[in-house]
Amino acid sequence: MPNENKKCKHLAGLCEKLDKCEHYQKFAKYRDKVLALGNDSLEKTISVALSLCFVCAILVSISAVALKPLQVENKAMDMKKNILDVAGLLEDGTNIHQAFEEQIEAKLVDMETGDYVEDRDVTAYDQRKAAKDATQNIVIPRDKDLASIKAKAKIAKVYLVKEGGAVKSIILPVHGYGLWSTMYGFLALDADGQTVQSINFYDQAETPGLGGEVVNPNWRALWAGKKVYTESGEVALKLIKGVVDTNKDGSEFQVDGLAGATLTSTGVSNLIKYWMSSEGFASYLEKIRTDG
Repeated sequence: MPNENKKCKHLAGLCEKLDKCEHYQKFAKYRDKVLALGNDSLEKTISVALSLCFVCAILVSISAVALKPLQVENKAMDMKKNILDVAGLLEDGTNIHQAFEEQIEAKLVDMETGDYVEDRDVTAYDQRKAAKDATQNIVIPRDKDLASIKAKAKIAKVYLVKEGGAVKSIILPVHGYGLWSTMYGFLALDADGQTVQSINFYDQAETPGLGGEVVNPNWRALWAGKKVYTESGEVALKLIKGVVDTNKDGSEFQVDGLAGATLTSTGVSNLIKYWMSSEGFASYLEKIRTDG
């Protein structure tokens, strides 16, 4: 019974310290006074309610602090899952961490020059947080803010999908406002920086069944093989009303619009046009095409 004796000694020591504590003695007197009151006493009711709130607040705070590392880990794992999904590497039973480490390389890109940033920790960098930080973002002029995001991070985090040491595809983070929310997603392009492989909106709050169809696998599949730029370098990729007629010129730049969700469709077109333009990743993609 040595452990129990040790606990008893600690408990006795704590009680002894409490007995000598002036504040605890005042609390104990007030506690006894309140408990002696009738159950219909307003003072007792308020005191018990406040005590219960105080205890619950402490428990919630302790839980939040204790679970923080797990929340951060789950968030990072979910992001890796979405990146593997848009890269076409997510299957049932896939070891997400292993697949990401083996085939995905994260890189930081200077949004003004399109060059890689090598002197920062790519793992710790949070682009969404940087976009809200005045020291790390760029305020977008209203006439150029097609995506209605107001500001963008100076440095973007892109992902290269590699196969046999060569770049197979490029995954770009994109976001813009729809009808009700800012839609955050990834656009996957072939290594030519021109041909779309897939798109994935992992964070959005559009109307379920309408604008919320941006997450529908059938609609997402319509993006495969579409082109971003015309021969003159203009961003031509967009959503149209109705169904794309593949027999018409320009159909390679068009995707079926979302039925009954005109504003969400417009938002998707606008965010694509913004992030693929010189305001977004055009400089970076140009370097990819010319420098390999």
